[in-house]
Amino acid sequence: MADRIKQYMAYVNELLESEDKDIDWETEMKKHLVEIAFFAHERLIHLIVTVTFAILAVLAFLYTISNFSLTMVLLIFALMCLMIPYIKHYYLLENCVQDMYEQYDKMQLKVGRGFERKGEYKR
Repeated sequence: MADRIKQYMAYVNELLESEDKDIDWETEMKKHLVEIAFFAHERLIHLIVTVTFAILAVLAFLYTISNFSLTMVLLIFALMCLMIPYIKHYYLLENCVQDMYEQYDKMQLKVGRGFERKGEYKR
């Protein structure tokens, strides 16, 4: 998924930098909204999974404080090891979806709609 979102964003950036007058921006904007929806859904799923793993890790930790066992310590360790890639992937999805919103705003400028964001909205 990470490669797919990076490749798609690179494709859109190439379109935005292109001076080609034959680009159908209306069609590209519709495609872009579909891709945003796909990646936003993926982002939501990863948020749910990440929060679930965090809750399980905290509950396992609290249980281990009162009833220590090596099995629970290994479970906590496994949950923490799994949370690292989940957090990393969620971070990538979150930032990329935010960047895709900005790409969409730039597409709207190409067709004469929208406005250029200034100040705090720019990254």
